Amino acid sequence: MKELCFDSVRFIPGQNQGKYPYCHSVYIEGDGVLIDPSSDRERLINLKENSGVKQVWLSHWHEDHIMHLDLFDDIPFLISNLDAPQLSDLDIFMDGYGFNDQDIREFWRTMLIDQFHFKPRKPDRFFKDKELIQLDTVTVEVIHTPGHTPGHYSFFFKEPKVLFMGDYDLTPFGPWYGDRESSLQDTITSIERLRHIPAKIWITSHEKGLFEKEPGDVWNQYLNVIKTREDKLLNLLQTPKTMDDIIDAYIVYGKPREPKEFFLIGERGIMGKHIEDLLERSIIKKESGRFFV
Repeated sequence: MKELCFDSVRFIPGQNQGKYPYCHSVYIEGDGVLIDPSSDRERLINLKENSGVKQVWLSHWHEDHIMHLDLFDDIPFLISNLDAPQLSDLDIFMDGYGFNDQDIREFWRTMLIDQFHFKPRKPDRFFKDKELIQLDTVTVEVIHTPGHTPGHYSFFFKEPKVLFMGDYDLTPFGPWYGDRESSLQDTITSIERLRHIPAKIWITSHEKGLFEKEPGDVWNQYLNVIKTREDKLLNLLQTPKTMDDIIDAYIVYGKPREPKEFFLIGERGIMGKHIEDLLERSIIKKESGRFFV
């Protein structure tokens, strides 16, 4: 993948095609705004030293979007007020994922410090939904797109009509809504909101990352992953199942993966959101710790 510019909006591809634990970054040339500094550490060091970084914006709080934030300790950064607490304290960060098991917390504590360079930070300002930020080179519409996290934000650069959608990444894996405070229904609403913004260029955080023409049916394929997960879960629940049974079916990831401390959290979190949704809609029932249709 290569860097591309759309007027002053520069797409900076992440290592390994922006696959976790990396993500693609966006840089606003002339204004020195860097969004989601987790693409390539050496490239971001070069950017800071040669082009200058005056502000860092975060689409949300996840570790694969803050991995190189430590390079910019002296630079103001912005995020949603809903996602800011996780960056203020390592234990609050892990609470955001719903980590309860002490062994899992210790696994993540080490990884967050060693691999993701976690340091407690407090933002200089919070984003507000629908606010317009007038930079020298471009006007930015700030769009609250909750679901993935409560405070996930997307950014529409109005003059070149470039939309940065963060972790609504249009990958075949589908949407991720496995945090303690994630929302399945908000995820659907945010995707629908994004698909109706009159963009000409779409940038996402992972994998393909850049769409230079309307994604078309990719939107539907992405949303349909949610329905496919639900259908598989309902089929599984034709006979009563515990939550552990549901996790062992690997509906989200398809098979056991390592490190289990990472993938089992995602499996449990996403399936938990589907269970909550199906119970709320009275499609399934729960008795004696088992779920069934």
